[in-house]
Order: sequence, then structure tokens, then C-alpha cells
Amino acid sequence: MKPSLILINPWITDFAAYDLWSKPVGLLYLAAHLRKRGCSVHLIDCLDVHHPLMKEKGPLPLPKRRSYGTGKFWREKVSKPPPLKDIPRPYSRYGLWPKIVEQELAEIDSPSAILVTSLMTYWYPGVQEVIRLAKKIHPGVPVILGGIYARLCSEHAAIHSGADTVISDHGFDSLWTCLKAINIDLAEDADPALPSPYPAFDLLKGLDYVCIMTSTGCPFRCKYCASHYLYLEFCRRDPAEALEEIIYWRRAFGVRDFAFYDDALLANPETHALPLLEGLARLDLDLRFHTPNALHVRGITPEIARLMRRTGFKTIRLGLESSDMALHRELDNKISPGDFEHAMRHLKKAGFSPRHIGAYILIGLPEQPIDAIVETIRFAGGHGAFPYLAEYSPVPHTLLWEKAVSWSNYDLTGEPLFHNNTLLPCWDEARKGCLPKLKRLVAETRERLRQE
Repeated sequence: MKPSLILINPWITDFAAYDLWSKPVGLLYLAAHLRKRGCSVHLIDCLDVHHPLMKEKGPLPLPKRRSYGTGKFWREKVSKPPPLKDIPRPYSRYGLWPKIVEQELAEIDSPSAILVTSLMTYWYPGVQEVIRLAKKIHPGVPVILGGIYARLCSEHAAIHSGADTVISDHGFDSLWTCLKAINIDLAEDADPALPSPYPAFDLLKGLDYVCIMTSTGCPFRCKYCASHYLYLEFCRRDPAEALEEIIYWRRAFGVRDFAFYDDALLANPETHALPLLEGLARLDLDLRFHTPNALHVRGITPEIARLMRRTGFKTIRLGLESSDMALHRELDNKISPGDFEHAMRHLKKAGFSPRHIGAYILIGLPEQPIDAIVETIRFAGGHGAFPYLAEYSPVPHTLLWEKAVSWSNYDLTGEPLFHNNTLLPCWDEARKGCLPKLKRLVAETRERLRQE
């Protein structure tokens, strides 16, 4: 008899959340591998915006959706966790009505195990809630927690999540060992007719877009990023293989919108992004591409920009972070003087307008001067890119972590809720008081670019 496994993508619990091509790609890859190894897989996506019962029975207003598959989640205001009780903002659970999740769990008979993923460390209340619900409906069934929160805050997760086992190691091997320990034996490629596993997007109830990963990890060691900890090395797929996956989703499911999840899509573009884009250009599949994780500006050559335009890139986000080169030398060393200007010139010449191009600007860093952020906003807008403020979240196991802890008035080491970037946890009240001014400048800059 096939092992029956429930895979759960939990709710988001936060002050704000938005579906900007947000899918649990790691969980969907896991689902694909488990199917290939002979398991019966049941996916419960608590963030499903297309769930039919939400429209029929749910008491929540219909979330507004936008072009290219993005938009709002279902949202219900809930009580703030005690550590956040003094934050003067409403707190919400984003996703399905709990009764619907409970019903989905109850419809699955005798699961062998329940596998729960996790994303942001400060979203763990949603993880706790879904694990409590799973154990209520299926008492005695082992619950295994993995994902980003489980890896970055493994001790906290082991104590507070409610899971029977927390997987804190990289890769699937630790999970296979854990499943074997509870007498779940996986076949070796039980169904050879199945293709090399693409993430199981077919398990989702609606497929507005597909997230593509042509690589894992990152060759850079930015002090504010945990990619080097979550992925032990920078690994890339063959560009031809990534191209085949895009073709598969387009032809088998009619998908047009694709979001690249790579942390370094344009690193050494001659051997990776360039052949991929050339292959896409030859096929002319009428696709739309989006880069929510940001592109490294050094990789945008005239040829790359031309191919991006030809193959249908619609949402370009650039990792500017700051126009202060001294800060880059300290934090990431990924931009040199002139790199951003050259990238913007190449993109404009290829035919991109400001509405296609956004520049992420990092705010909330320890010791960060407000004047430097103002200058960066003006710098981005002056070169024709929409500025986007990206609030810094202190992340355990990063090179900036100890400094963040020393600069924060919150207990970052003991309470992951305080990692929430909405709190600007490494800024004092004087700097936080400048946020409205920064947001106004961003809005004014965008409006000016729209009118040009």
C-alpha cells in the first residue's frame, strides 16, 4: 500500500502580506519527488486564493487580483501575539478560513505522516496553528516540520512549533531518513514513466503562474542574506533543462506568466542566462517573465537586455540596495560605480520603460543614515527606475546578525516575531519617524516617472 502523506503550506500571520508570485516551491518540489518515489500526496495550501469553498462559504471579502497573477490573499484580522500587542497596526491571518483547512484534513483517511513547510521566521504563529489543527484531526500521526523557519530557528521550532520532528538540515536526505525511522519506506523511482520531477504545480487548484528556479544558492555573500546558509553551494541547472520546464508548463497547462526565483539569475550570464534567453527567443512562446527576487545589475549587458525585451520580461527588479558605494563595499560588494547606470542605459535602449523597471532600496539597516536613503531614492528615479523600499529583516546565521542584535531594542535572539521587517527592528524611534517622509518621496518619484 502506498504511503499517504499530507503536505501543508501554512497561513501567513503578519501586519501585511501580498501575493507577489508567492508559491511554496520547495514544498512542491518535495511533492514531486515523493510522487516519483511511490507516495500518495495530498497538498493543502492554506494560501490558496482560488479555493472554491472560500467563494461559497467563506465570510471574507474576495481578494483583489491583478495582472500577471499577483494580488491580495484572503485576509482575516486576528489577535496579535502578546509580544506584538503594543504595535499600533492590525494583525491578520492570510489564507483560507480555518474550517476549510479542517475539512480538507478530515477528508484524507489514515495519512502516514504530515509534512509542514515554513517560510519567514516571524510567520511561525501560522505554523503553530496549522500543526495544532492537523494533530486535532489526525491524532497520533507524526508531524514533520521543515522549511526556512525550521532551518534558521531550529531550536525555537523544536520547542514551540508543536511538530514531532524538526528538519534543520539541507536537502531531502534528512527527510528520507526521518520517514524511514517512522516505517515509511520510499521506493527508488517507483514510476519511471514520470518525468524528472518538476515542482508539482499541478496540485494547485488554480495556476495563474509558475515559479522557475534555474539555480539554488548564490555566489555572493551579502551580509544581510541567509542564502549561503540555506544552500551550502551555488548550483545551476543546465539552461536547456530549465528551458524544457518552461515549455512543459506552457504547453501542458497554458501558463504564460513565469517568476524566476533565482538569487543570482544573471551571475556569469554568458554560460547560463544568455543560452536560456536565446532558446526562449527562438521558440517565441508568447510568455511573460518576472524577477521578484531582483537581478544583479552587473549581469545586464546590451545583449541580455535585448533578449529580455524580446522574450517578454514584464517585471524587472534590480538589486540596487543603495547608491552609497562605501555601504556596498561593507555589505555585499556586488555593485561598483557605474554598474547601475550602465544597466539602466542597456534596458532603456532595449525598449523598457520605467513602468517595467524597479530598484529595491534597502532600509532599516543598523546605523543607516536617512540622508543616504533619500539620495538612493533620487538616484534610482533619476536614472528611470521606480524605487521600492525593502525593509531589512534581521536573519539568524547571516554575517550581519550579531550587529543587528546589538543595535535592536527587541529580543531578536529569543523571539522570532521581532525579526519582522515591518517593525524596523534595528532602527531607533527617530529613524522610524522618517519613514513617512521616505514613502512620500518614493510616491512622488514614481508619479514623476509615470508622467515622463
